[in-house]
Amino acid sequence: MSKFKIADFYKFVPLDDLDVLQGELLSLCNEKEIKGTILLSDEGINSTVAGPVAGIEALIANLKSREEFSDLAPKFAENDEMPFHRMKVRLKKEIVTLGVKGVEPAIMTGPHIPSSEWNEMISDPETLILDTRNDYETRIGTFKGAVKPAIETFRDFPKYVEENLDPEKHKNIAMFCTGGIRCEKASAYMLKKGFKNVVQLDGGILKYLEETPEDESLWQGDCFVFDSRVGVDRDLGAGAWEMCPSCRWPLTPKETQHPDYEEGVSCPQCRNSLSEKKIASSRERHKQIKLAEKRGTKHLGS
Repeated sequence: MSKFKIADFYKFVPLDDLDVLQGELLSLCNEKEIKGTILLSDEGINSTVAGPVAGIEALIANLKSREEFSDLAPKFAENDEMPFHRMKVRLKKEIVTLGVKGVEPAIMTGPHIPSSEWNEMISDPETLILDTRNDYETRIGTFKGAVKPAIETFRDFPKYVEENLDPEKHKNIAMFCTGGIRCEKASAYMLKKGFKNVVQLDGGILKYLEETPEDESLWQGDCFVFDSRVGVDRDLGAGAWEMCPSCRWPLTPKETQHPDYEEGVSCPQCRNSLSEKKIASSRERHKQIKLAEKRGTKHLGS
């Protein structure tokens, strides 16, 4: 059994007394040696955390004991190393930032399509398969035939829809993301804009990979994740990716041999856009990380 259990979960639900909930969850996570991030807002909760198995089980049990989170459906993975460096419970305006007012997934969102029905759905030539993730995520893997909007952040999604999609032309849209949260909000936005038949992959890519046999899978490549694993393969094991610390671009082993790659500093994607001050700062940070490793400790900036 792996040493650490990773839990991803979210729920759109109206929340009150956020300061109280923030304090209670931070205290519990610190007590149980859990690290990662929990985001709270008046629209719900969004989190990826990791810790000892017993600690993660205690956190999920605590959340499910609360009426607003009683049907929480976390997704789990295991890892031999702790993928996070600290525990943060933050209060935000949105648990996933779209930047458009009046979009309420807790009230209206697209139907959820289970993994068992997803292949049939996206094999229909009349269906537009839409990847709602950011460009650096989509580059390491996506579904066969999917449209990749090439957006830098989720805030860019509304602009992409305005400029590229038409409710009269695109009548069937099947969208997906890593764990489901962005599709909840993206489908709510599109329904509000007049799109009629907008569905989403239930539980996202991670649940699809967990539930779909490899010989039946229409997924191609790896799936980007927001922790030290960078990407996971079809079996949800860590892939062979490395993340550039400056631009977060996922790198293949071959790309780390490029002249513009410098460990802990830059990669071919960002080298020419970095200032000398930024490069010097990154080099110093990387130096301190390596010194900490020699001392047998872990630098917080690693």
